[in-house]
Amino acid sequence: MTDVAAVVRRFNRSYTQRIGALEDSFLGMGLPLGTARLLFEIGTEPGTVQQLRARLGLDSGYLSRLLRRLEREGLVDVVPDPQDRRRRRVELTAAGRAAWGDLERRSEERAHLLVDPLTPRQQERLAEALATADLLVRAATVTLEPVDPTSPAATRAMAAYFAELDARFPDGFDAGSQSTKDAELLSPPHGVFVVAVSDGEPVACGGVQTIEADLVYGEIKRMWVHAHWRGAGLGSRLLRHLEALAADLGHDVVRLDTNDTLLEAIGMYHRAGYAEIERYNDNPYARHFFEKRL
Repeated sequence: MTDVAAVVRRFNRSYTQRIGALEDSFLGMGLPLGTARLLFEIGTEPGTVQQLRARLGLDSGYLSRLLRRLEREGLVDVVPDPQDRRRRRVELTAAGRAAWGDLERRSEERAHLLVDPLTPRQQERLAEALATADLLVRAATVTLEPVDPTSPAATRAMAAYFAELDARFPDGFDAGSQSTKDAELLSPPHGVFVVAVSDGEPVACGGVQTIEADLVYGEIKRMWVHAHWRGAGLGSRLLRHLEALAADLGHDVVRLDTNDTLLEAIGMYHRAGYAEIERYNDNPYARHFFEKRL
């Protein structure tokens, strides 16, 4: 990891210098990078202060200081949210929209200054490398947080999971009363549910529940990774995390099931040391059953 860390640190030093992150006035806008970044985010997708905090991962005090700066500059308005007046909504003013357009133009110009000296093939290689680096860094830095299975983040993640199953299974998927069952079985003290959120949106989820049959074991359920995040190792990381949670619940055996259309999941379970076993439940959608001793 020493060599990898050295490469990352060298890239950080080089890139922050070349995009102007070290300047007091980012891209000559009269704003430091943090404030300009917040202006960009508001112009791209206006929202509440809470939503901005989630998308940017900012401390509430620091975000408040940045917003006050933008308000003093006449670039944003912070007003009560019409849908819930306990929340504050942030939107660009007319001057803010003009500044956002100027920021977009200058950012585009700086990007061209960086890539225009390269040949088309070199530009293609750079774009592919940066896209891969972005995905891997984001996958490595998201956190898997335990949540209530009925929370908004869990509900959105589960909806995406069920929608994907419905699209991929030959005969579709009917969630039925699954959400109610999950609320009962994937909650403490006998279960747990985790969600990974990036830019305010869930990108992965999964849970462990305790099954008391002839053998008391932990069952891994509802494992899902957003399609755009696959290939970055987040699924394997999620699986290891759920195994650790199962061990914390006192289990030394975990089981799971899956459908035969989910080939990538089946391959991941084999690589993670799971052995195929006989059917152990009445899940009508399951075709493969796995077990692993922790």
